[in-house]
Amino acid sequence: MEQGENLKLADQDYEQFKNLLFQFTGINLSLYKEEQMKRRLNTLRIRRGMPSFVSFFYEMKKSEPLLKEFLDRMTINVTEFFRNRQRWNVLEKKIQHYCSGGGRSLSVWSAACSTGEEPYSLAMILDRILPAGRFSIIASDIDQTVLEKAREGRYLESAVESLTSEERIRYFSRDGLFYCMDDKLKQSIRFIRHDLLHDPAPGKFDVVVCRNVLIYFTEEGKKKIYHKLSDSLREDGILFVGSTEQIFHPETYQLRSAETFFYEKSGIEG
Repeated sequence: MEQGENLKLADQDYEQFKNLLFQFTGINLSLYKEEQMKRRLNTLRIRRGMPSFVSFFYEMKKSEPLLKEFLDRMTINVTEFFRNRQRWNVLEKKIQHYCSGGGRSLSVWSAACSTGEEPYSLAMILDRILPAGRFSIIASDIDQTVLEKAREGRYLESAVESLTSEERIRYFSRDGLFYCMDDKLKQSIRFIRHDLLHDPAPGKFDVVVCRNVLIYFTEEGKKKIYHKLSDSLREDGILFVGSTEQIFHPETYQLRSAETFFYEKSGIEG
């Protein structure tokens, strides 16, 4: 009985924490997989010596560094350049075909971009396909800390190991232990803070890349995000998702399956 009562109080504590957080930040933790998120945040709460999630919230509300640490913990910042390179090769061919009519500029959204490896990978591809000034990339993430790292575009050698020697020479300069992204390529990318669940899509795009983040959301959260990603695509636009994020019944979102991990925006009927 006592254990059951403790579990009930712990559940109430976390529910109150979620409500307070939503009111304060607009972040809706109810749309994230609960056990996974709760475990991740509990580690931080205990390490910071907070007796409950509610007390953790009020401490976080007073402390910007703690709030940033919380955002770091709730988001997943595991990324690399051209993660799963074979799929990026498919994307490059699809973009080439999409642009084959000639004369068009390309608008791209890298959603949940983390520390920037994904949008910079996109920029390298687009630089090979289109003339300078004919493409633009919006790169978004909920975590301001990782966005600052992404804007800086400085990576240790271990981070660029997945790149070819040609890519490293062409798009980076060395600065001691760091590889620094080419300024011209950086100019094609605008980094913005964006909550995939809460905020409207930041525009209309020809290509949307959203990989390896949807696995952390509930089915309700995924549906909400897929609708948003689809609505942000122009007709025949390309959506590129992660290897564990197959969309069942893509027609629900006005999408059609194009190839493994790729979807295209269908024409709107009526």
